[in-house]
Amino acid sequence: MLDKFPTADGQTSAPTGSDQGQHPAFPLHHGGKIEVRPTVRIRDNEGLSLAYTPGVALVSQAIADDPALVYDYTWKSNTVAVVTDGTAVLGLGDIGPDASLPVMEGKALLFKEFADVDAVPIALDCTSVDDVVETVARIAPAFGGINLEDIAAPRCFEIEAALQERIDIPVFHDDQHGTAIVVTAALMNAAEVTGRTLADLRAVVSGAGAAGVAVTNMLLDSGIGDIAVADSKGLVTSDRTDLNPVKRALAERTNRSGITGSIEDAMRGADVFIGVSAGRVPEPVVASMAPQSIVFALANPDPEVDPAIAARHAAVVATGRSDYPNQINNVLAFPGVFRGALDVRATRITPRMKVAAAEAIAGVVAHDLCPTMIVPSPFNPRVAVEVAGRVAAAARADGVARL
Repeated sequence: MLDKFPTADGQTSAPTGSDQGQHPAFPLHHGGKIEVRPTVRIRDNEGLSLAYTPGVALVSQAIADDPALVYDYTWKSNTVAVVTDGTAVLGLGDIGPDASLPVMEGKALLFKEFADVDAVPIALDCTSVDDVVETVARIAPAFGGINLEDIAAPRCFEIEAALQERIDIPVFHDDQHGTAIVVTAALMNAAEVTGRTLADLRAVVSGAGAAGVAVTNMLLDSGIGDIAVADSKGLVTSDRTDLNPVKRALAERTNRSGITGSIEDAMRGADVFIGVSAGRVPEPVVASMAPQSIVFALANPDPEVDPAIAARHAAVVATGRSDYPNQINNVLAFPGVFRGALDVRATRITPRMKVAAAEAIAGVVAHDLCPTMIVPSPFNPRVAVEVAGRVAAAARADGVARL
Protein backbone atom coordinates (compact mmCIF):
# COMPACT_ATOMS: atom_id res chain seq x y z
CA MET A 1 0.00 0.00 0.00
CA LEU A 2 2.78 2.43 0.88
CA ASP A 3 4.92 1.41 -2.14
CA LYS A 4 2.47 3.20 -4.36
CA PHE A 5 4.67 5.58 -6.26
CA PRO A 6 8.38 4.98 -6.92
CA THR A 7 10.57 7.97 -7.64
CA ALA A 8 12.95 8.28 -10.58
CA ASP A 9 15.80 6.81 -8.52
CA GLY A 10 13.75 3.78 -7.58
CA GLN A 11 13.07 4.95 -4.04
CA THR A 12 9.61 5.50 -2.61
CA SER A 13 8.54 8.78 -1.11
CA ALA A 14 5.58 10.94 -0.31
CA PRO A 15 5.03 14.52 -1.46
CA THR A 16 7.03 17.00 0.59
CA GLY A 17 5.76 19.84 2.75
CA SER A 18 4.53 20.06 6.36
CA ASP A 19 3.97 16.47 7.57
CA GLN A 20 3.50 15.01 4.10
CA GLY A 21 6.74 13.05 4.09
CA GLN A 22 6.13 11.63 7.56
CA HIS A 23 2.57 10.37 7.86
CA PRO A 24 1.49 7.19 6.02
CA ALA A 25 -1.83 8.83 5.08
CA PHE A 26 -0.13 10.85 2.36
CA PRO A 27 1.19 8.00 0.21
CA LEU A 28 -2.16 6.24 0.61
CA HIS A 29 -3.96 9.27 -0.82
CA HIS A 30 -1.43 10.08 -3.52
CA GLY A 31 -3.20 10.23 -6.88
CA GLY A 32 -6.58 9.79 -5.23
CA LYS A 33 -8.32 6.77 -3.72
CA ILE A 34 -10.82 5.93 -6.47
CA GLU A 35 -10.95 5.64 -10.25
CA VAL A 36 -13.50 4.94 -12.99
CA ARG A 37 -13.26 1.55 -14.73
CA PRO A 38 -15.29 0.19 -17.66
CA THR A 39 -17.70 -2.70 -17.22
CA VAL A 40 -17.15 -3.86 -20.81
CA ARG A 41 -14.01 -4.16 -22.93
CA ILE A 42 -13.74 -2.82 -26.49
CA ARG A 43 -11.38 -4.97 -28.55
CA ASP A 44 -12.47 -4.42 -32.17
CA ASN A 45 -14.68 -2.33 -34.47
CA GLU A 46 -17.71 -4.46 -33.74
CA GLY A 47 -17.37 -3.77 -30.05
CA LEU A 48 -16.85 -0.08 -30.73
CA SER A 49 -20.00 0.07 -32.84
CA LEU A 50 -22.02 -1.51 -30.02
CA ALA A 51 -20.60 0.48 -27.10
CA TYR A 52 -20.66 3.76 -28.98
CA THR A 53 -22.03 4.84 -32.32
CA PRO A 54 -24.18 3.56 -33.94
CA GLY A 55 -25.32 1.03 -31.29
CA VAL A 56 -25.56 3.54 -28.46
CA ALA A 57 -28.09 5.57 -30.43
CA LEU A 58 -30.56 2.72 -30.25
CA VAL A 59 -30.28 2.68 -26.45
CA SER A 60 -30.60 6.45 -26.18
CA GLN A 61 -33.72 6.43 -28.38
CA ALA A 62 -35.25 3.66 -26.27
CA ILE A 63 -34.68 5.72 -23.11
CA ALA A 64 -36.15 8.80 -24.79
CA ASP A 65 -39.26 6.75 -25.57
CA ASP A 66 -39.40 5.18 -22.08
CA PRO A 67 -37.39 7.19 -19.48
CA ALA A 68 -37.61 4.37 -16.90
CA LEU A 69 -35.17 2.38 -19.06
CA VAL A 70 -32.36 4.69 -17.95
CA TYR A 71 -32.12 2.49 -14.84
CA ASP A 72 -31.61 -0.62 -16.98
CA TYR A 73 -29.18 0.67 -19.58
CA THR A 74 -26.95 3.16 -17.71
CA TRP A 75 -25.09 3.34 -14.42
CA LYS A 76 -27.94 5.32 -12.79
CA SER A 77 -29.34 2.29 -10.96
CA ASN A 78 -26.18 1.81 -8.93
CA THR A 79 -24.57 5.25 -8.69
CA VAL A 80 -24.86 8.10 -6.20
CA ALA A 81 -23.30 11.54 -6.10
CA VAL A 82 -21.43 12.45 -2.92
CA VAL A 83 -21.89 16.23 -2.79
CA THR A 84 -20.35 18.86 -0.54
CA ASP A 85 -19.74 22.60 -0.49
CA GLY A 86 -16.79 22.19 1.87
CA THR A 87 -18.29 24.26 4.69
CA ALA A 88 -18.29 21.69 7.52
CA VAL A 89 -15.66 19.09 6.71
CA LEU A 90 -15.06 16.59 9.51
CA GLY A 91 -13.97 18.64 12.53
CA LEU A 92 -12.00 21.01 10.30
CA GLY A 93 -14.86 23.37 9.50
CA ASP A 94 -15.14 25.58 6.41
CA ILE A 95 -12.05 24.53 4.46
CA GLY A 96 -13.49 24.82 0.96
CA PRO A 97 -14.21 22.45 -1.91
CA ASP A 98 -10.62 21.55 -2.86
CA ALA A 99 -9.68 20.50 0.68
CA SER A 100 -12.96 18.58 1.03
CA LEU A 101 -12.25 16.34 -1.94
CA PRO A 102 -10.15 13.71 -0.09
CA VAL A 103 -13.07 13.20 2.29
CA MET A 104 -15.59 12.87 -0.55
CA GLU A 105 -13.29 10.37 -2.28
CA GLY A 106 -13.12 8.44 0.97
CA LYS A 107 -16.90 8.37 1.18
CA ALA A 108 -17.10 7.07 -2.37
CA LEU A 109 -14.55 4.38 -1.53
CA LEU A 110 -16.63 3.23 1.45
CA PHE A 111 -19.80 3.06 -0.66
CA LYS A 112 -18.06 0.67 -3.05
CA GLU A 113 -16.22 -1.39 -0.45
CA PHE A 114 -19.15 -1.98 1.88
CA ALA A 115 -22.18 -2.14 -0.42
CA ASP A 116 -20.90 -2.26 -4.02
CA VAL A 117 -22.50 1.12 -4.71
CA ASP A 118 -20.65 3.29 -7.22
CA ALA A 119 -20.21 6.87 -5.99
CA VAL A 120 -18.85 10.04 -7.56
CA PRO A 121 -17.31 12.76 -5.34
CA ILE A 122 -18.52 16.26 -6.26
CA ALA A 123 -17.14 19.34 -4.49
CA LEU A 124 -19.09 22.51 -5.32
CA ASP A 125 -17.63 26.01 -5.51
CA CYS A 126 -20.81 27.59 -4.19
CA THR A 127 -22.40 27.81 -0.75
CA SER A 128 -25.76 29.57 -0.98
CA VAL A 129 -28.80 27.35 -0.55
CA ASP A 130 -30.23 28.31 -3.94
CA ASP A 131 -26.95 27.75 -5.78
CA VAL A 132 -26.31 24.35 -4.23
CA VAL A 133 -29.88 23.18 -4.83
CA GLU A 134 -29.89 24.41 -8.41
CA THR A 135 -26.51 22.83 -9.21
CA VAL A 136 -27.33 19.44 -7.72
CA ALA A 137 -30.82 19.36 -9.25
CA ARG A 138 -29.32 19.97 -12.70
CA ILE A 139 -26.83 17.09 -12.43
CA ALA A 140 -29.26 14.71 -10.70
CA PRO A 141 -30.43 12.90 -13.87
CA ALA A 142 -27.09 11.08 -13.99
CA PHE A 143 -27.51 9.53 -10.53
CA GLY A 144 -29.78 7.19 -8.60
CA GLY A 145 -29.30 9.06 -5.31
CA ILE A 146 -27.65 12.09 -3.73
CA ASN A 147 -25.54 11.80 -0.58
CA LEU A 148 -25.04 15.28 0.87
CA GLU A 149 -21.93 15.56 3.00
CA ASP A 150 -20.19 18.09 5.24
CA ILE A 151 -22.55 21.02 4.61
CA ALA A 152 -22.84 23.41 7.53
CA ALA A 153 -26.07 23.82 9.52
CA PRO A 154 -28.62 25.29 9.21
CA ARG A 155 -28.19 25.44 5.41
CA CYS A 156 -27.91 21.65 5.25
CA PHE A 157 -31.52 21.30 6.41
CA GLU A 158 -32.81 23.75 3.80
CA ILE A 159 -30.73 22.23 1.00
CA GLU A 160 -31.88 18.69 1.71
CA ALA A 161 -35.56 19.64 1.96
CA ALA A 162 -35.50 21.80 -1.17
CA LEU A 163 -33.63 19.22 -3.20
CA GLN A 164 -35.94 16.39 -2.23
CA GLU A 165 -38.89 18.48 -3.38
CA ARG A 166 -37.29 19.02 -6.78
CA ILE A 167 -35.92 15.60 -7.69
CA ASP A 168 -37.37 12.09 -7.61
CA ILE A 169 -34.34 10.22 -6.27
CA PRO A 170 -33.27 9.85 -2.62
CA VAL A 171 -31.50 12.81 -1.01
CA PHE A 172 -29.71 11.84 2.20
CA HIS A 173 -27.55 14.15 4.32
CA ASP A 174 -25.29 11.62 6.01
CA ASP A 175 -24.04 13.94 8.75
CA GLN A 176 -27.65 14.13 9.89
CA HIS A 177 -29.30 10.84 9.15
CA GLY A 178 -26.36 8.44 9.07
CA THR A 179 -25.32 9.57 12.51
CA ALA A 180 -28.89 9.43 13.77
CA ILE A 181 -29.41 5.89 12.47
CA VAL A 182 -26.29 4.49 14.13
CA VAL A 183 -26.89 6.35 17.41
CA THR A 184 -30.45 5.04 17.52
CA ALA A 185 -29.28 1.48 16.85
CA ALA A 186 -26.64 1.75 19.55
CA LEU A 187 -29.03 3.23 22.08
CA MET A 188 -31.63 0.54 21.43
CA ASN A 189 -29.02 -2.07 22.33
CA ALA A 190 -27.54 -0.08 25.22
CA ALA A 191 -31.00 0.17 26.72
CA GLU A 192 -31.44 -3.59 26.40
CA VAL A 193 -28.03 -4.30 27.92
CA THR A 194 -29.03 -2.22 30.96
CA GLY A 195 -32.48 -3.81 31.24
CA ARG A 196 -34.51 -0.95 29.82
CA THR A 197 -36.22 0.26 26.65
CA LEU A 198 -35.93 3.61 24.85
CA ALA A 199 -39.17 4.69 26.51
CA ASP A 200 -37.51 4.35 29.94
CA LEU A 201 -34.67 6.74 29.13
CA ARG A 202 -34.15 10.45 29.65
CA ALA A 203 -31.38 11.72 27.38
CA VAL A 204 -29.32 14.89 27.00
CA VAL A 205 -27.80 15.82 23.64
CA SER A 206 -24.84 18.17 23.49
CA GLY A 207 -24.88 19.89 20.10
CA ALA A 208 -27.72 21.28 18.00
CA GLY A 209 -26.07 21.17 14.60
CA ALA A 210 -26.91 18.76 11.81
CA ALA A 211 -26.12 15.61 13.80
CA GLY A 212 -27.66 16.78 17.06
CA VAL A 213 -30.94 17.79 15.45
CA ALA A 214 -31.23 14.58 13.44
CA VAL A 215 -30.30 12.34 16.37
CA THR A 216 -32.87 14.06 18.57
CA ASN A 217 -35.65 13.86 16.02
CA MET A 218 -35.00 10.21 15.26
CA LEU A 219 -34.90 9.25 18.93
CA LEU A 220 -38.19 11.07 19.44
CA ASP A 221 -39.68 9.21 16.46
CA SER A 222 -38.36 5.95 17.95
CA GLY A 223 -40.11 6.54 21.27
CA ILE A 224 -37.48 7.78 23.71
CA GLY A 225 -38.91 8.80 27.07
CA ASP A 226 -37.59 12.37 27.17
CA ILE A 227 -34.72 14.28 25.60
CA ALA A 228 -33.21 17.71 26.08
CA VAL A 229 -30.77 19.43 23.72
CA ALA A 230 -28.05 21.97 24.45
CA ASP A 231 -26.11 24.21 22.09
CA SER A 232 -23.22 26.56 22.87
CA LYS A 233 -25.60 28.97 24.63
CA GLY A 234 -27.34 26.44 26.86
CA LEU A 235 -30.46 24.31 26.72
CA VAL A 236 -32.61 24.72 23.62
CA THR A 237 -35.93 25.83 25.11
CA SER A 238 -38.96 27.65 23.74
CA ASP A 239 -38.35 30.76 25.85
CA ARG A 240 -35.10 31.56 24.02
CA THR A 241 -35.29 34.36 21.47
CA ASP A 242 -32.10 33.50 19.56
CA LEU A 243 -33.23 30.23 17.97
CA ASN A 244 -33.29 29.65 14.23
CA PRO A 245 -36.39 27.90 12.81
CA VAL A 246 -34.80 24.44 13.07
CA LYS A 247 -33.90 24.87 16.75
CA ARG A 248 -37.27 26.47 17.48
CA ALA A 249 -39.02 23.37 16.10
CA LEU A 250 -36.67 21.23 18.18
CA ALA A 251 -37.52 23.16 21.33
CA GLU A 252 -41.21 22.49 20.80
CA ARG A 253 -40.65 18.71 20.64
CA THR A 254 -38.12 18.26 23.45
CA ASN A 255 -37.57 18.69 27.18
CA ARG A 256 -40.95 17.47 28.34
CA SER A 257 -39.60 17.60 31.90
CA GLY A 258 -39.22 21.37 31.61
CA ILE A 259 -35.60 21.43 32.79
CA THR A 260 -34.06 24.88 32.92
CA GLY A 261 -30.50 26.08 33.36
CA SER A 262 -27.36 24.62 31.83
CA ILE A 263 -26.47 21.30 30.25
CA GLU A 264 -24.93 20.34 33.59
CA ASP A 265 -28.35 20.81 35.21
CA ALA A 266 -29.97 18.65 32.53
CA MET A 267 -27.42 15.86 32.97
CA ARG A 268 -28.09 15.56 36.69
CA GLY A 269 -30.06 12.31 36.99
CA ALA A 270 -30.14 11.74 33.22
CA ASP A 271 -29.87 8.22 31.85
CA VAL A 272 -28.12 9.09 28.60
CA PHE A 273 -25.56 11.63 27.39
CA ILE A 274 -25.02 11.98 23.63
CA GLY A 275 -22.20 14.29 22.60
CA VAL A 276 -22.11 15.54 19.00
CA SER A 277 -20.16 18.72 19.66
CA ALA A 278 -16.67 19.63 20.80
CA GLY A 279 -17.74 20.74 24.28
CA ARG A 280 -16.00 19.05 27.18
CA VAL A 281 -17.96 17.54 30.07
CA PRO A 282 -16.22 17.40 33.48
CA GLU A 283 -16.15 14.14 35.44
CA PRO A 284 -18.37 15.40 38.31
CA VAL A 285 -21.13 16.09 35.76
CA VAL A 286 -20.88 12.55 34.40
CA ALA A 287 -20.91 11.24 37.96
CA SER A 288 -24.17 13.10 38.59
CA MET A 289 -26.04 11.01 36.02
CA ALA A 290 -28.44 8.23 37.00
CA PRO A 291 -27.23 4.73 37.89
CA GLN A 292 -26.59 2.49 34.87
CA SER A 293 -26.06 5.56 32.74
CA ILE A 294 -25.11 5.50 29.06
CA VAL A 295 -22.49 7.86 27.62
CA PHE A 296 -22.04 8.36 23.87
CA ALA A 297 -19.16 10.85 23.54
CA LEU A 298 -18.85 11.08 19.77
CA ALA A 299 -16.61 14.08 19.06
CA ASN A 300 -13.48 13.20 17.08
CA PRO A 301 -10.63 12.97 17.76
CA ASP A 302 -11.26 14.14 21.32
CA PRO A 303 -14.51 12.83 22.85
CA GLU A 304 -16.52 15.17 25.07
CA VAL A 305 -15.83 12.77 27.94
CA ASP A 306 -12.61 10.78 28.14
CA PRO A 307 -13.71 7.13 27.69
CA ALA A 308 -11.69 5.97 30.70
CA ILE A 309 -13.38 8.58 32.88
CA ALA A 310 -16.82 7.78 31.45
CA ALA A 311 -16.29 4.08 32.23
CA ARG A 312 -15.89 4.88 35.92
CA HIS A 313 -19.51 6.04 36.10
CA ALA A 314 -21.42 4.70 33.08
CA ALA A 315 -22.61 1.17 32.34
CA VAL A 316 -22.15 1.62 28.59
CA VAL A 317 -19.71 3.93 26.80
CA ALA A 318 -19.46 4.61 23.07
CA THR A 319 -17.28 6.96 21.04
CA GLY A 320 -16.71 7.90 17.43
CA ARG A 321 -13.21 6.45 17.52
CA SER A 322 -12.03 3.10 16.21
CA ASP A 323 -9.58 2.49 19.07
CA TYR A 324 -12.33 2.06 21.69
CA PRO A 325 -15.24 -0.40 21.85
CA ASN A 326 -18.63 0.63 20.49
CA GLN A 327 -17.59 2.92 17.66
CA ILE A 328 -20.55 4.95 16.38
CA ASN A 329 -19.52 5.00 12.73
CA ASN A 330 -21.76 6.20 9.90
CA VAL A 331 -20.33 3.51 7.63
CA LEU A 332 -22.64 1.11 9.45
CA ALA A 333 -25.58 2.97 7.88
CA PHE A 334 -25.12 4.85 4.63
CA PRO A 335 -23.84 2.05 2.34
CA GLY A 336 -26.73 -0.26 3.21
CA VAL A 337 -29.29 2.55 3.20
CA PHE A 338 -28.41 3.49 -0.37
CA ARG A 339 -28.04 -0.14 -1.42
CA GLY A 340 -31.60 -0.80 -0.28
CA ALA A 341 -32.94 2.41 -1.78
CA LEU A 342 -31.25 1.78 -5.13
CA ASP A 343 -32.37 -1.85 -5.25
CA VAL A 344 -36.02 -0.78 -5.27
CA ARG A 345 -35.45 2.50 -7.13
CA ALA A 346 -36.82 4.51 -4.24
CA THR A 347 -37.82 8.12 -4.81
CA ARG A 348 -36.84 9.22 -1.30
CA ILE A 349 -35.66 7.95 2.07
CA THR A 350 -38.50 8.04 4.59
CA PRO A 351 -38.42 8.09 8.39
CA ARG A 352 -39.58 4.46 8.40
CA MET A 353 -36.64 3.49 6.17
CA LYS A 354 -34.23 5.13 8.63
CA VAL A 355 -35.79 3.37 11.61
CA ALA A 356 -35.62 0.09 9.68
CA ALA A 357 -31.90 0.70 9.11
CA ALA A 358 -31.36 1.31 12.83
CA GLU A 359 -33.24 -1.86 13.76
CA ALA A 360 -31.20 -3.84 11.24
CA ILE A 361 -27.89 -2.58 12.64
CA ALA A 362 -29.01 -3.32 16.19
CA GLY A 363 -30.15 -6.79 15.21
CA VAL A 364 -26.80 -7.85 13.77
CA VAL A 365 -25.34 -8.11 17.29
CA ALA A 366 -28.56 -9.15 19.04
CA HIS A 367 -27.07 -12.46 20.17
CA ASP A 368 -23.75 -10.98 21.27
CA LEU A 369 -24.94 -7.99 23.28
CA CYS A 370 -22.79 -6.82 26.14
CA PRO A 371 -21.60 -3.42 27.39
CA THR A 372 -18.70 -3.43 24.94
CA MET A 373 -20.70 -4.77 21.97
CA ILE A 374 -23.77 -2.65 21.26
CA VAL A 375 -23.02 -2.12 17.56
CA PRO A 376 -21.38 -4.44 15.04
CA SER A 377 -17.99 -3.91 13.45
CA PRO A 378 -18.13 -2.01 10.15
CA PHE A 379 -16.36 -5.05 8.67
CA ASN A 380 -19.13 -7.45 9.63
CA PRO A 381 -20.40 -8.54 6.19
CA ARG A 382 -23.96 -8.88 7.46
CA VAL A 383 -24.38 -5.17 8.19
CA ALA A 384 -24.92 -3.73 4.72
CA VAL A 385 -26.93 -6.77 3.65
CA GLU A 386 -29.30 -6.58 6.63
CA VAL A 387 -29.67 -2.81 6.36
CA ALA A 388 -30.34 -2.94 2.61
CA GLY A 389 -33.02 -5.61 3.00
CA ARG A 390 -34.87 -3.81 5.77
CA VAL A 391 -34.62 -0.44 4.00
CA ALA A 392 -35.95 -1.88 0.75
CA ALA A 393 -38.90 -3.48 2.55
CA ALA A 394 -39.69 -0.22 4.34
CA ALA A 395 -39.54 1.68 1.04
CA ARG A 396 -42.12 -0.69 -0.42
CA ALA A 397 -44.30 -0.36 2.68
CA ASP A 398 -44.15 3.44 2.42
CA GLY A 399 -45.01 3.43 -1.28
CA VAL A 400 -41.78 5.12 -2.42
CA ALA A 401 -40.35 2.10 -4.27
CA ARG A 402 -40.61 1.76 -8.04
CA LEU A 403 -39.74 -1.94 -8.01
